Amino acid sequence: MGTHVIKMPDIGEGIAEVELSQWHVKVGDLVVEDQVLADVMTDKAMVDIPSPVHGKVIALGGQPGEVMAVGSVLISIEVEGAGNLKESAAPAPVKEAPVAPKVEVAVESKPAVAAAPRPAAVCQGPMVAREADERPLASPAVRKHALDLGIQLRLVRGSGPAGRVLHEDLEAYLAQGQSNASAPAAAAYVQRNDEEQIQVIGMRRKIAQRMQDATQRAAHFSYVEEIDVTAIEELRAHLNEKHGASRGKLTLLPFLVRALVVALRDFPQMNARYDDEAQVITRLGAVHVGVATQSDVGLMVPVVRHAEARSLWDSAAEISRLANAARNGKASRDELSGSTITLTSLGALGGIVSTPVLNLPEVAIVGVNKIVERPMVVKGQVVIRKMMNLSSSFDHRVVDGMDAALFIQAIRGLLEQPATLFVE
Repeated sequence: MGTHVIKMPDIGEGIAEVELSQWHVKVGDLVVEDQVLADVMTDKAMVDIPSPVHGKVIALGGQPGEVMAVGSVLISIEVEGAGNLKESAAPAPVKEAPVAPKVEVAVESKPAVAAAPRPAAVCQGPMVAREADERPLASPAVRKHALDLGIQLRLVRGSGPAGRVLHEDLEAYLAQGQSNASAPAAAAYVQRNDEEQIQVIGMRRKIAQRMQDATQRAAHFSYVEEIDVTAIEELRAHLNEKHGASRGKLTLLPFLVRALVVALRDFPQMNARYDDEAQVITRLGAVHVGVATQSDVGLMVPVVRHAEARSLWDSAAEISRLANAARNGKASRDELSGSTITLTSLGALGGIVSTPVLNLPEVAIVGVNKIVERPMVVKGQVVIRKMMNLSSSFDHRVVDGMDAALFIQAIRGLLEQPATLFVE
């Protein structure tokens, strides 16, 4: 038997160190070639580290949240044959990363209030045997989903890599349990006083650092404008009915990307990056639109490159492709960097007004709120129109308030008269 040592790989672009985000294996596990061993986090993207060999894990080189230098020992695997490490150079085994314990705190009883405690799930779906203190693999979003549903995550069988519990597993657990449930509904109402401590590492730590950096360094100001999107929604519905089957369905996002492209012709100062250390503003001709996308590991911003050269359907296809890659953790570093202006939307959850945080070093971000039907006065008549707010933020060090207002007004005019989006 020999030892095969896997070192922290060189991710590229001059990166000297990365953060170890998550282990998918533990000491004693048998692994096969191409099995994902760990996730590491660069400044922009999550990267999977696969195993190049079959063997047994004998040592882990770090703990989640630890920043490791490129070339340092990541993991040691016992293999058949000589391996790639001389016996004298074998690293000392590192114990498995400790898991933050769940802390149960006694809470003083108080009178009942309007907000009821979360019910515990009574369904008994396809369960898996785990120790009471064993922490199953799952993303923060899945853990929150399970908590909201009242499901004990350790009882759910995971179908993801290395037994990771996915959203689909929670749904399967509930579905199976509903078909077999026989417990009375009253048993669901149980008080809960448990707490869970979650270490801020990986993508969540990067997001926290970037948001803090953006709010500390840039002089944010926001501008909100109301837009009548009745006409463009009618155009979108017509195009989907006529071409949806052959070209794909259009959402509002590709129209917004097109409106950005056209408006930026008159407001090039918005399509820019500001290097505050060098005191240099770089205005770009290419429009690389970052589209904020929520994933299980947090907010990511994949980039639609050269939006100025794309049709509606080309933009729609690229937005869909990038969003899927980001949500599945497959977006590359290049796909998550290089934006010149960002578009952010919460879709149907967009609320009425928001205050987006700039994606530094960009100087503008355009936020989309939800569409609602409201009575409006048009030519002296009260009519029902589809209305939407744009809540946008700018870097006041670079962008003047008047220019920001005129820029959003230009986008408003383009969306309210959608034919002008295509007039050259």
